[in-house]
Amino acid sequence: MWNSVLHSFPIQLLKLHLKKNIALVGIWVLLVLIFSGNFGKVLGIPYLFLDPEYLNRVSWLGFFLMGIGFAVFTMAFHMTTYIMDAAKFQFLAVLSRPFIRFCINNSIIPFAAYLIYFLSFILFQLDNELDDQWEIVKFVLGFMGGNVLTFLLLFSYFALTNKDFFVMFTDTLDKRLRKTKVSRANVIKRYKDRKRAERKVDTYLDIDFKLKPVREDLARFEGNKLLKVFDQNHLNLFIIETVLVGVILFLGFFRDYEFLQFPAAMSVMLIFSILTLLVGALTFWLRSWSTFIAIALFVIFNMASSTPIMNRPHSALGLDYDGDPAEYNLARLRTLLHPDTVSKDKSKTVEILNNWRAKFLEDKKPKMMVITSSGGGQRAALWTLHVLQQIHQKTGERFMEHTRLFTGASGGVVGAAFFRELYLRSLHDDSIDLTDHKYLEQISSDNLNPIIFTLMINDLLIRNQHVTYNGRKYLEDRGFAFENQLNINTQGILDKPLSAYAAPELNADIPMLPVTPLIVNDGRKLFIAPHSMSYMGISTEQLTGEEEKSQSIDFLRFFNEQDAGSLRFISALRMGATFPFITPNIQLPSEPQMELMDSGLSDNFGINDALRFLYVFEDWIAENTSGVVLVTIRDSEKNLEIEKKTPPTIMQKLFTPLKNIYINWDNVQTLNNETLFNFMKERSPYELDRVEFEYSAKDFVERQKNMDLGEDEENKELEIQRASLNWRLTAREKSDILNCINSYQNQQSLKRLAEIFNRQ
Repeated sequence: MWNSVLHSFPIQLLKLHLKKNIALVGIWVLLVLIFSGNFGKVLGIPYLFLDPEYLNRVSWLGFFLMGIGFAVFTMAFHMTTYIMDAAKFQFLAVLSRPFIRFCINNSIIPFAAYLIYFLSFILFQLDNELDDQWEIVKFVLGFMGGNVLTFLLLFSYFALTNKDFFVMFTDTLDKRLRKTKVSRANVIKRYKDRKRAERKVDTYLDIDFKLKPVREDLARFEGNKLLKVFDQNHLNLFIIETVLVGVILFLGFFRDYEFLQFPAAMSVMLIFSILTLLVGALTFWLRSWSTFIAIALFVIFNMASSTPIMNRPHSALGLDYDGDPAEYNLARLRTLLHPDTVSKDKSKTVEILNNWRAKFLEDKKPKMMVITSSGGGQRAALWTLHVLQQIHQKTGERFMEHTRLFTGASGGVVGAAFFRELYLRSLHDDSIDLTDHKYLEQISSDNLNPIIFTLMINDLLIRNQHVTYNGRKYLEDRGFAFENQLNINTQGILDKPLSAYAAPELNADIPMLPVTPLIVNDGRKLFIAPHSMSYMGISTEQLTGEEEKSQSIDFLRFFNEQDAGSLRFISALRMGATFPFITPNIQLPSEPQMELMDSGLSDNFGINDALRFLYVFEDWIAENTSGVVLVTIRDSEKNLEIEKKTPPTIMQKLFTPLKNIYINWDNVQTLNNETLFNFMKERSPYELDRVEFEYSAKDFVERQKNMDLGEDEENKELEIQRASLNWRLTAREKSDILNCINSYQNQQSLKRLAEIFNRQ
């Protein structure tokens, strides 16, 4: 019995894959690590699979599409391994429906992955505390429905087209086969290889799932005819591979239709399918040359990718890319920071501040409020908007009248910009309730599905579609998909040029809100605002003649000839929220080409920019205000417990240096900001207070202990996974973020702000 199992076809295929097809097995291992939460949890990757969202809701339809994606990838795995390895097992050629039988015996790895996925997503959904537990049953049935339907369609095709040895080599069909030009590359070589190979399979799993013995009389069949059976099967597989890739490319032309924006995880499965099918296609046509040709094609493609045809920029909508590019060199930067220019920009901002001061009683100096919001993808956008709504409510709807500046990074700026626009509209529309929960739903609606779908069918495969904005044509990419979906989610209220905010800011109707992405070329910041802010990039010492490297570039002046004022404001927000690999780095029309990255790399909390602004205008602030309140909205905890260290493994030793850099980046910025704030507080000629809000998992844990679990030793180790750093949040994550405002620290901060405004 043991020998029968050991030499069975499923086990032999498993051994072959572990020995020869480790890359294909590696994809399954990666998927299992994702399902089980052991890979990408901080970025929320597992939730894309365990809680797929389609048409802005998690339903059986999303799981139905996931079932299709899993089936397509599974079949891609079967087809590719059949093309590469089926000829090693000649007994298949004399069986009816050889490919279907191969799939049954080749299912150990897929079956294990499916089992882990089912367990993972059921446990995840149970933990989500759904109101109706039958929803989980619907999810399971939806997944199985999509999975089974796809398998039935594909297997029906194979059952009708793939023929076994006895069908192919009757007299009539044999003559027809001789007239048909089917690719038989290296048939003689493969036949000799098969003759040299020892027979290792004694039994195989049949369609009825019973082990059956392999025929003992294979020697009487002509080897070249056996290989022709596999060739015929391979050709059919190649045809369906081509059709599948063609369908995916075809869908790309209609990706703007919402119902075609598949769940992000399904798009990931389709990307894996294309890569797997590509391996099979290369193997089918090139055989032993496939590895060399693949490497050669990669080298050629890599070299060609630097050409203008293939290396087309990821554009910022609204800018002029057709005219002469802006000169980007040190001489030009020095020219833009001429003392007269900086003085002019400061005077303009003082005019804005004077307009703001004029809105208050002359004999009573107002408090000035500056708000910073940290980056952190969609969780930061939702948390920032929610905190601003709560501040608006607790301060009697007065805090925006006192706020002069928003700073920050990534998602935090997106949330702040959304609230600022709503406030601007509310000045002329009394029907707008800034605390309405629907705005939280809008800012937290899924923004990832169209990005990943566009990455699959456009950026990775073919990038030839254009979008017209303000009379100019730009290439569509996943960055535009992000902008478009954000525009849809927020019902179009942010879709305006940068210059549209010039008058409201000048009249002090709304606070200033510069977007400050990092310039990859030289590490400077790019200040994107409707009014020039050159004073943010140079100190007063530089203006007296001392040499200093400028810290930022003013976008409006630098790209004046490229129509900077027409920049789409949502494009500006995307520049400051460039999530690695998800939204591409934007290239701007300069020579050399300026490339931008996420604001969070330089100042994730916006503290540096806020304090710089206060420093530049400290004399005006001291004379015209009763002090400044700096409100910081963090999407992370400032004071974390020291992590316990355990003896590291070899792999941990290899990756610990990189991990430490990533983890401590937040801590390093926080410590630098603390030093800078304390210095400013001690030397400022006006009163400088700080009120902090934190999205903290620690507070949630404490609440859970006090409410439900008591204070026993076991529960002291209770932890909760923070909302992921992503552009898509689960229902549970949204709830955790919103509930965090009820923590003791955040409630005390709201109380402090209420007291400050009661004295105004």
